Amino acid sequence: MSPPPLFVFDIETVADPVAGGRLLDMQGAPEAEIAAALRAYHRERTEGKSDFLRQPFWQVVAISYAYVEVSGNPTLWGRDTVWEGCDYRLKGVASIGSEASSEAELVGHFFAFLERKLGEGHRPCLVSWNGRGFDLPVLRYRAMHHGLTAAPLFRAGDRWANYNSRYSLDWHCDLQEATSEFGAAARCRMDEVAALVGAPGKIGVDGSQVEGLYRSGERAAIRAYCETDVVNTYLIYLRWALLTGQTTAAGLAAAEAEVAAYLTREGETRPHLAEFRSAWERVRGEVATAEGGGGNPPSQIETVGETPAAEG
Repeated sequence: MSPPPLFVFDIETVADPVAGGRLLDMQGAPEAEIAAALRAYHRERTEGKSDFLRQPFWQVVAISYAYVEVSGNPTLWGRDTVWEGCDYRLKGVASIGSEASSEAELVGHFFAFLERKLGEGHRPCLVSWNGRGFDLPVLRYRAMHHGLTAAPLFRAGDRWANYNSRYSLDWHCDLQEATSEFGAAARCRMDEVAALVGAPGKIGVDGSQVEGLYRSGERAAIRAYCETDVVNTYLIYLRWALLTGQTTAAGLAAAEAEVAAYLTREGETRPHLAEFRSAWERVRGEVATAEGGGGNPPSQIETVGETPAAEG
């Protein structure tokens, strides 16, 4: 018996001209005009409070992830089993598909990967920042839009422990929910908590720039930004794991050293990861070494069964 592996994920989105055009009777209008009209619609619907689009009207343009193997010791806690002394082995950080992948391909690969891992008996724990409030609802709606199945989200587990159960943190650890006690305290932004734990947070790009990058055809820049958000999320998760007793101070140090080593190796061919590593060093006020971390594979996770990148 071992802890579930971690699947740390993030998505990037732009306003969807298809669903938006249908809603506003603007089919065929320029995408930028539909996006502006959608924001005006949502601003009106919220009486001027927000122009942030509801989840059905976001088109997914990137899904990035980290896959992490976990080992640890099972310990009884009442009628449940919890994990202690966990060690984390980062297998890689990558993005699903390619720059040319359609939204249907990206969303389909995400759910096909999850279904396959469940079928193999390697049920992953999803890790996200606001994934319960945004990322997963968007992915579900977009699966409906394209006529795809998301059955793994609904058929795994039981009535109380499953991917859709708000409090099943060993199935989906939404760190924004977990750190805020599910809204009892303030729900912070990821870059705020990243600053707290010494992670770089946003470097160079933030979510407000994604639509402009997409309209300019800069899909690679979007995917790179999404991957750095995944690394930020994973670094926050490691502090959460120590806080909740899942790992030790030594386990945290080893896991962070492995991340640093991975970023150093990958940074030779993936500049955004090298930039992230440098920013992380500056934030921590120390020079990290390239030692430790073991033999992580290159950018795409090549081990069979450990990547959604080639699903379908």
